[in-house]
Amino acid sequence: MKKTAVLLIQLGTPDSPKTRDVRRYLSQFLNDPRVIDLPWLARKLLVNGIIVPFRAPKSAKIYKQLWDLGEGHSPLLVHTENVQEKLKGRLSASNIDVYMAMRYQNPSMVDVMEQMRARHYDHVIVLPLFPQYASASSGSAIEHAMKIMSQWWSTPEISIVNQFWDNAGYIDSIVERAKAFNLEDYDHILFSYHGLPEKHVDKIYEGDDLCGDEPCETELNEANSMCYKATSYATTRLIAGKLGLKDEDYTVCFQSRLDKKWLTPFSDKVVAEQGKKGAKKLLAFSPAFVADCLETVIEIGHEYQEIFEQHGGEKIQLVPSSNDHERFIDGLEDIIRQRV
Repeated sequence: MKKTAVLLIQLGTPDSPKTRDVRRYLSQFLNDPRVIDLPWLARKLLVNGIIVPFRAPKSAKIYKQLWDLGEGHSPLLVHTENVQEKLKGRLSASNIDVYMAMRYQNPSMVDVMEQMRARHYDHVIVLPLFPQYASASSGSAIEHAMKIMSQWWSTPEISIVNQFWDNAGYIDSIVERAKAFNLEDYDHILFSYHGLPEKHVDKIYEGDDLCGDEPCETELNEANSMCYKATSYATTRLIAGKLGLKDEDYTVCFQSRLDKKWLTPFSDKVVAEQGKKGAKKLLAFSPAFVADCLETVIEIGHEYQEIFEQHGGEKIQLVPSSNDHERFIDGLEDIIRQRV
């Protein structure tokens, strides 16, 4: 039996909510050319001269709030460590070791993959924990892993998981999370995905075709199968179908935007509009995030709550992410065993 290593990759988290650690995290994250795809000099000037110096102190306060809610720890790190440990327990008897690293900050991919190199694995499975492919998340993690392994003298067999939005365990874990809530108690349901610049999804297409030329809201086809917008809508259709939701019951939207040229509709605007329409209770899913983090706990759970109240609403309820739900672990185990 081949000796196999699985590398789980999550986006990353500051080492602490202190400003210096947040600054270090933001600098590494935002200087990634797959995240901000500007020419090198323009990106350096924008990120290091404007965004990080002004954003780090503000972000540090938000991360402090997140850490306090997580009992002094990063929820993203804790949940991902739990996933790693559960998978270890299931796979150890099959000669499969499970590692976990962050694309940005710690545990770093460089350090973790050096441990893997020293073990001389026959087979390495690279598994970024991003269900829907995006160049700024999955693409960056895969590229960095391949760059590191290209320096190894002995190159193992490599399997890459670029997306798993339709994995049954992943979908079921979200559906199971929803069962903690009575859907009929809510006036409307949001499926809020992390936002992306429109140009990022446009680059998926060949020639003069753009995302707007495809039926990404209603159909997945050969042309848009790697389009983040199309797979976000396809993910939603799977979840909605299992929950018995009608099209009018929910809205797909995108959060965490930096400017107007990002995927629409914007989640915060949808929340405000629902309040203006008279909605009092909203239920919010965040399927792009398999682990609760700043974008779910704070952005949706707190910032959107304030927006909703300002426009007449009462409560926006966040459905927890998959985290370490057993069905999610089932799904990851299936993905790994299929490649072994």
